Amino acid sequence: MQSYLQYRRLGKVVQKQLGGDTENGNSSRDEERTICEKEEEDPTETPQPHAESNPSPLAQSRSHRSANTSLAYNIPGVNAGMVRMILRIQKNYPFWRRVRATVLVACLAWVVTASSSINSAVQPQAMAEYGVSEVVGSLLTAMFLLGFATGSLVSGPLSEILGRNMVYISSMVLFALFTMATGLGPNIGSQIILRFLAGFFGCPPLTCAGGTIADLWNPLEKTIFFPVYAILSFGGPILSPVIASYMGQTGVLSWRWSNWIILIMSGLVLVLILLFQPETYGPLLLKWKGRQLRRQTGDSRFRSPMDLQKIALFSRIGSAMKRQIVITIHEPIILLISLYMTVLYIVLFTFFDGYPYIFQDTYGISQGLTNIIWLAMYIGIGMAAFLVFPIYKHTKTKFTAVAVAANRPDPTADPHALDGLHTPPEIRLWFAMVGAALIPISLFWMGWTDYASVSIWSPIVASGFFGLGTICIFLSSYMYVIDSYDMYAASALGFMTVSRYMAAGGMTVVGVPFYHNMGVHWTLTIMGAISTLMVPIPFIFYWYGPTIRSWSKYAVTEVA
Repeated sequence: MQSYLQYRRLGKVVQKQLGGDTENGNSSRDEERTICEKEEEDPTETPQPHAESNPSPLAQSRSHRSANTSLAYNIPGVNAGMVRMILRIQKNYPFWRRVRATVLVACLAWVVTASSSINSAVQPQAMAEYGVSEVVGSLLTAMFLLGFATGSLVSGPLSEILGRNMVYISSMVLFALFTMATGLGPNIGSQIILRFLAGFFGCPPLTCAGGTIADLWNPLEKTIFFPVYAILSFGGPILSPVIASYMGQTGVLSWRWSNWIILIMSGLVLVLILLFQPETYGPLLLKWKGRQLRRQTGDSRFRSPMDLQKIALFSRIGSAMKRQIVITIHEPIILLISLYMTVLYIVLFTFFDGYPYIFQDTYGISQGLTNIIWLAMYIGIGMAAFLVFPIYKHTKTKFTAVAVAANRPDPTADPHALDGLHTPPEIRLWFAMVGAALIPISLFWMGWTDYASVSIWSPIVASGFFGLGTICIFLSSYMYVIDSYDMYAASALGFMTVSRYMAAGGMTVVGVPFYHNMGVHWTLTIMGAISTLMVPIPFIFYWYGPTIRSWSKYAVTEVA
């Protein structure tokens, strides 16, 4: 709905521009302000001559030449300033509208990731109904994660062809349908297949959300609002076992309600997306603008870069997959950060099998109380909010210095002050350097105090610190890769998503015999030892990142 309304508004703007004041182009300028939410005029713009005797306001409105807008000068009547404006329109939405769009994408991610782990809360009841072992029951979580990984190969390129909203909406509809089918599944085989398909279609809120956040916020603003998205969306896999704590145990709600709850929430979020989520992908907005110009002028020469692309869909997806592999095997930054994220996700998702061993078997508490203990980890994740503003303050200092060196205004006063500038990516690692040591500390703490003779609050508090460390690594990993690889960031993030969910899906099945045969203490000790090897990574990149990036063909090597 919002996308359709945006398209209609662009049509009205074009109509007014074409029929505006041809003497000075003020109508065109006023409408640019309308679309941009009163964007400040660029003082570098200069009038462009035109050969037509009666030029349109689009031709007369002031513009400036850049590499990204040179196409405009090959088409009479196209305003290069409008090209620039459309590409930046999403960052000029009112503040409250951008916050709303960010929260809605986080809600999407919350729902689909909640579906990834909610089955673990009712796994004993599902196993009993189907008469299968614990290992087979864990496949319901594993196949969903493998579906996530597979779908991530496709959803990213699709969002750059169809736009963010189309991918979000269509995938959410299919995700809801397969979630409903899972709730009706008559046997374990159908459950496994349907869970994979639900995961496949549920991945876009994770793979495309980084692009949406980048569409809406400038690099400095992302220091605040990417953590907002991440902290909210991480509530999905962590809190869904809490929601399903007593399903299937009391006789009031069967275990299948774990699917119905997800279906209801996905339907509600889908309605909100349809009503309130704007399209944020700049090139698609420019394509809509060109279509309206062609329709109202009859001039077929109004073409956007997307209109000129003739690459077939499958070829583009294949190229994106190939690019993910090529860029990864040559980039130590991507390899090591992907490895770090993979280790964290393996530990996190094996906890869904391991919590009954850690808490239920050791302390004799019920299945419902064991699921409620997941609240402690989310409290730890939420504690990352206390780090956001101190880190924002330091980040602002660095970004302001870069802007001043380039004779730009203060980034907090002008949202476009950092456009075209490369700020030092290493400042994104501050979250990770705070949280890195918390991962092995919390795992050793939990493993070595998980005894009936020790208070249950000891491993519970340890799980909170694990949550804090995990979200800190996640925040730094994403923001550092985005800033380091700029135009290649989508390929880098695609590999990170595929690798961590693929590994987590496989290890979820392995986790059951691991905890059962090796015991809680040795399992957590081994995981703690592996995560200890990862601790130096953010510090190495912080001190030697510029040198490492200088070796790369893809990474940003210069700042300011």
